[in-house]
Amino acid sequence: MIQVYNTATKQKETLQTQAPNKIGIYVCGMTVYNYIHLGNARVLAMFDTITRYLRHRGFEVNYIRNITDVDDKIITKAHENKEPVTAVTERFINAMHEDEDALNILRPSHEPRATEFMAKMIKMIETLIEKDHAYVADNGDVYYRVSSFESYGALSHQDVNDLRAGSRVDVVDAKRDPLDFVLWKMAKPDEPAWPSPWGEGRPGWHIECSAMSTHHLGDTFDIHGGGFDLTFPHHENERAQSEAATGKPFVKTWMHVGYVQIDKQKMSKSLGNFFTVRELLTRYHPEVVRYLIVSSHYRSPLNFSLEQLDTTRSALERLYLALRDLDLSQEEAGTEFETRFNKAMDDDFNTANGLAVLFDMVREVNRLRETDLAKAGRVAAVLKRLANLFGILNEDPESYLTAGQVETESGVDVSEIESLIAARNQARAEKDWAKSDQIRDELAARGILLEDKAGETRWRRVALEENTDDTAS
Repeated sequence: MIQVYNTATKQKETLQTQAPNKIGIYVCGMTVYNYIHLGNARVLAMFDTITRYLRHRGFEVNYIRNITDVDDKIITKAHENKEPVTAVTERFINAMHEDEDALNILRPSHEPRATEFMAKMIKMIETLIEKDHAYVADNGDVYYRVSSFESYGALSHQDVNDLRAGSRVDVVDAKRDPLDFVLWKMAKPDEPAWPSPWGEGRPGWHIECSAMSTHHLGDTFDIHGGGFDLTFPHHENERAQSEAATGKPFVKTWMHVGYVQIDKQKMSKSLGNFFTVRELLTRYHPEVVRYLIVSSHYRSPLNFSLEQLDTTRSALERLYLALRDLDLSQEEAGTEFETRFNKAMDDDFNTANGLAVLFDMVREVNRLRETDLAKAGRVAAVLKRLANLFGILNEDPESYLTAGQVETESGVDVSEIESLIAARNQARAEKDWAKSDQIRDELAARGILLEDKAGETRWRRVALEENTDDTAS
């Protein structure tokens, strides 16, 4: 049975879905005003991995991940660029999809946009007003009345009185309580607006996700996910307004992905300490970035550095080396490795332990190469399939280990490498060992490792100080 850590209860629980072998998942997606950074990509890639694994275990997964395409930050970006809001959102939605494709992040089952759900949001706000969970303030904005929801704070494990004591309220604030949050904002000049019973305006951020999630998954659904920073106030507010509107429990299990940190600070656009995925992909193969993301448990912080990506590249290379020159057309049946892999992932999707099993398979494949090449290929085929659940080992091993490993900014020319190898082979044929060694050393200094085997010379790109310990993951 799959165990999942529930943020709401602070413990692992057996995954129980509302319908047998079916599961509904909603994940808060991107606010599209900039390129995605590694912290964004971690949330996207982790829930992609979780979704792949659940399907591997036989679940029919309905995975919903929204796009916030109306927001203060988007409007600010549009004003700065002197362009329409829709031009900003379309550009960065397309860019997000390009980055997702590069990282092998599959599209969700549905990807609703906030601007498509205005009617649903307005209807939910009307219901909240009718039930006295919301009110129209003197400035025309509509606010949720936090004091009307008895269990507010339960998801994030915070006391309402403490929250209220720590709040500051501007003297002109129209809210009746410092904890009340906006559901509908009255229109301001030069901002996008939609008609509503309260006048032209646009929704608050929190109501968007309540409208989109319940539309696709129903009033109660199985898993709600996102980054850890969304636990409060976003998910707390979502839960409050949804349950107040429907009178039903909103979510069975809450899952949150840990921060990516640089120098022990959360990576974020607001702090300016972030690497965009696009920046990283100018220096590293996309699978190296994907491997880094899945190499630690989703709830743990991921402390990022470029040195870590170098180590990750070496680890991923060892996985590809295990597949090289083997027939992967058939799988070994009933391996204990797959059983162990499933056990690791059944324990709250522990990708780190799952990777450890994959490296045990690498050692087994390398051992079998000496005694049973056909079986080595069958075990390697299982290794490839399980690694695909993490979004890695999708390329042809030979392509990855050669051209696929060349950093785009390194200046290494594949055709030049091949020419140097041909010159070295000619020197060896002429028994000019000094020239042969000179070419080998020149390529090694540029991070190109040559391997002579069965009368053939092949090469692969390596870190200049390659770690040859194949137990590392």
